[in-house]
Formats: sequence, structure tokens, C-alpha cells
Amino acid sequence: MGRLEYIRFQRKFPENLTESNKKLDWKLKKKAKEAREEQIRAEKQQEKAEDRSLVKCPKCGKMVERALVVKKKYVCYECGGYFRVKTNNRIKMVADPKSFEPWFEDMEVSNPLDYEGYEDKLAGARDKTGLKEAVTVGRCKVYGNDIVLGVCDSRFLMASMGHVVGEKITMAIERATQLGLPVFLFCCSGGARMQEGIVSLMQMAKTSAAIKKHGDAGLLYCSILTDPTTGGVTASFAMLGDVIMAEPGALVGFAGPRVIRQTIGQELPEGFQTAEFLVEHGFADGIVKRENLKKTIHFLIKSHQGAGKNSYADFQEETGFHFEPSELLKEQMVYSRPRSAWEKVRAVRQVERPAATDYMNHIFDVFVEAHGDRAYRDDKALIGGIAFLEGQPVTVIADLKGKNLQECQERNFGMPLPEGYRKALRLMKQAEKFNRPIISFVNTSGAFCGIEAEERGQGEAIARNLMEMAGLKVPVLCILIGEGGSGGALATAVGNEVWMMENATYSILSPEGFASILWKDAGRAQEASEVMNITAQDLKRLGVIERIIPEFGGADENTTEAIAGFMKEHIREFLQKYTGKTGEEIAQERYERFRNF
Repeated sequence: MGRLEYIRFQRKFPENLTESNKKLDWKLKKKAKEAREEQIRAEKQQEKAEDRSLVKCPKCGKMVERALVVKKKYVCYECGGYFRVKTNNRIKMVADPKSFEPWFEDMEVSNPLDYEGYEDKLAGARDKTGLKEAVTVGRCKVYGNDIVLGVCDSRFLMASMGHVVGEKITMAIERATQLGLPVFLFCCSGGARMQEGIVSLMQMAKTSAAIKKHGDAGLLYCSILTDPTTGGVTASFAMLGDVIMAEPGALVGFAGPRVIRQTIGQELPEGFQTAEFLVEHGFADGIVKRENLKKTIHFLIKSHQGAGKNSYADFQEETGFHFEPSELLKEQMVYSRPRSAWEKVRAVRQVERPAATDYMNHIFDVFVEAHGDRAYRDDKALIGGIAFLEGQPVTVIADLKGKNLQECQERNFGMPLPEGYRKALRLMKQAEKFNRPIISFVNTSGAFCGIEAEERGQGEAIARNLMEMAGLKVPVLCILIGEGGSGGALATAVGNEVWMMENATYSILSPEGFASILWKDAGRAQEASEVMNITAQDLKRLGVIERIIPEFGGADENTTEAIAGFMKEHIREFLQKYTGKTGEEIAQERYERFRNF
């Protein structure tokens, strides 16, 4: 007898119930009551959720109030986890109100491989999302500046890249090239669209080719990686940005965790394929939080508008600024007491000596660091990024040693590895593309020598920098602020002019190394320093440098601001020299400078 039959039987013939049947009846009634109570609780919880509009955080799993989440730009107020964002909400985050003009919304959709059920899937995705396809492209304004904006939406077949997605992105980039506009593309995808097979694969090459033409026109392309960005999108337009940003915690990788697990059986470690992992390993410039997103886009627009402006004088005309040395600096332009070469060697090795960032804080209006060589890692011994000098964007490169033991270890005591030099070169080539002058602060005892440096091609990296810097078509100013050790220093010091702080040193190698090679006695380092001609005064006499920067009593004293002020005024003067000069003339001057040695 089944449960329903039994219930019917006992209702019809209650007098036939035995004692055991009565106990069973009681248990059944209790379970039914508990089930009803559970159902009532669930209904009340649902009503409560609907009243307060609760949503579940994808990171911590807590139910949080939708209104507060929306107010925080779809970020969980409990744990900081990021919700995935619909297309319209993403556009609202970055575009000026009512400025977005969608493009190519009525493109014809087809089933190139006649895959069964594909049309139904597309129709279902359109009904569910209200979108025509997985990507939306168009033109909008950001703080009044025109850009081309693209947004991928994971709700539409996991934003997989079919032929319409590839075509919309390609056409948007082509139109941006014609209009001379920058492109910002929010990337999100599960990869290629399986139902379109090889046709989907071809979209990788097509979108990449369009980006190449856009870049050849000197225009900015920026990708913002959101959760998740995987597969063919990662291997094409997502990773080709002049600037690559990523949202915190976003999953980014070529093969996703499930594919890796099912293909080769590997389990990925904690934190692998996250945005933070990407920055650490040199594949993205940085993490951007949503509250800073629109301002960051605006900064990138402004800092990449240098095309066509080949000198500081162009910015003088716009801002009304004209260079004139201040009276204070005129009074302070005196050198510190004379020091021996060995005293200078010891002084520049002191951890207390001001670093490039100390001077940069006083020279530039703002500095935003970029990260990574796009191949292996972000080397903290050598930093670089974009800065503004009285409104003019410039690219800044700088060696950093560290201010304490922990930081010195993190920055490898200022000795770059190959990925550091490759990062510097990437940023300098980007500066050339956008016609930004380059300021390089040099302070390194030399390139790192070790197994890992040799394995990753230290010599090739330095050689590549020397060759590419020689031909850069923008002004390059190099300032030695501490140690200038051998080829490791020269790798970022191929400039139109090279300046040197009064107590800095610049040498073929360290005095200890010099003494070891020539005299087989590293203990004679002090004697070696006196015969090596390594001081600013020696190098000015030899024509290796153009200017000596006074230290106003010594860099070990509280004179950083005065020294930075001197640098700033003469950097302006340096930039003025290139008014009206072509890129070819600038590169030729640099060639002749080194050709004469």
C-alpha cells in the first residue's frame, strides 16, 4: 500500500487503525506539518527578499540589498566582491548621460555551419537579455570627450565570440580609425562560439588586424578586462590594448580552470588567473576599481592626446605658461662642497639618498604607474608610467632601489631583470606612438646578474633597448640621480641629453669590479674610483653629459624640493628646444650625439 492509499484508507476506516498504525499516522502528520511550516517560512523569506530586493553576492554568498549594491556600482558592501554588470549599467558607469549612440545594431545574424538549434539559442538569448548580440558598440562622451565604447555582456551566450561579435568590434574600430577616436572595450567572454567553429576562430585574426590599423594611425586602444575573460577573446582583442586594465578579482586566462582540469588534469592554485595575478606577472597595467573607472578613462584620454604636439611650446601656447627661472632658484644655484670620487660612490649607495619618486612628486602634477612587460612579469626595480608636467603628458621611466630592507628586497636593490628593461621599452615605444617626451631617471648599480637573468635573456633585453632608443622619434631626457652602473644604466640612458646630479656616478662597472679585473684586488676600490673618471665633473669634461644638477649642499640633506625645482625648470627648457622639429630630426640628433663618441 502506497502512502496516498494508506492516508485515504485511514480516513475512511479510522476504527481499523492499530497502535503501530496510529504511531505511523502521527509521524506522517508531523512531517506534513513540518513541510507546511517550511513552505510558509520559504514564502515569507521570498516576500521579505522581494520587499527589500535582496541579491546574492557571487563572492561571499551573502544576501545583500540590491539598492545598496547598485549605489556602490554593483560591488558587495559586505566583502567588496564584484557583481557582473549588464550592458546598460556599464554604459551608465562611464558615459556622460544620454551621450551613448549605438552602432550596427541591426546586423544580420546567420548560422554559418548550420548547427542544429543555434537559431533557437540566439533567439532565447535575445529574449532573455534584450540585446541583439553579446557585444554592444557605439560612440559616447566621457567628461565631454568623444570615444568609441564597446561592452561585452556575459548574459548573452557567455559573451562568446561569434562572427557578428567579431564584425561589430571590427567595424567599430574601423570607424574609430576614420573618425580619429580612441577605443575603450570592456572585455568579457567564455571564448570562441562553439556553434560557429572555424568561423569564430577567424574573428581573432580579424579583430587583431583592425586594432593594428587603428594603432598605426596613432590612436589609443584600451581594454578593460572583466569577469570572466577567457579563450579566443583573451588571445586577441582583450590583450592588445595600449593600456590594459582589469577589474579586481576578475578571472582572466586563455584556458579556463574547467578546460585545464578536463584537458590535462591540473588543479589551479589559489589566486591563479585573477586580475591581480595578471598584474604581478606583467600582462596588465593595473587594477581599476569601479568608483575610479570613469576618471581613469578620462585620464587616459587626456594623457594620450599628444599626437601632433611635438614640443612643450605647444602646451605653453594652450596654457599661457612661459618659462622663467625663479629668483629663489637663481639664488640657490650653487654647488655643494667638493667631494672625492670615493666619497661620491659611498654617498650614492646610501639608502637614505632621495629616490626618483621623491623628485617626481615635486616635478610632475601627477604620475600614474603602468605595469608589466606583457610577457613574463612586472619588475619592481624599474618603474614607468604617464605623468603630467604643467599639463603636458610625458612618459617617465625610473630605477628604484628601495628605502628599507623589505622594499630593497622587493625591488631587487634597484637591479633590473630582462622584464624590467622590456617594460621600459614597451612604455617608450608607446610614448613614441602618442608623441610623448620621455624622462628617464637612472639610479642602478647595474643589471641583475644571475641564473634567472641569463635564462630570460638579459643581454638581448639591454641590446634591444639601446637599438630602439636610438631611433625614438620623441625627445628623450636622461637624468642620473645616483649610481649609473654599466650597461644596466645605459639601457635607459640613450637620450638626446644626459644630465647628472652633482654627486652621482656613472661608470663602466663598479670600482670593486674595476679593481678586481685590472689589479686582481677588489680591496683597491677607493683607488680605482679616483682613476675611473666617474664623477659628474669628469663626464662633463669628457662630453658624456650636458648638464650638472647642483645638490644645494648635498642630496643627503633636506634639499629634495629645491633640487626637484631646479630639474623642473630645466626640463621645461629642454622641452622648448624641440619646437617645430620632426621626429626624424629628433632621432637624428640623438644618433649624432652617440656617433661622436
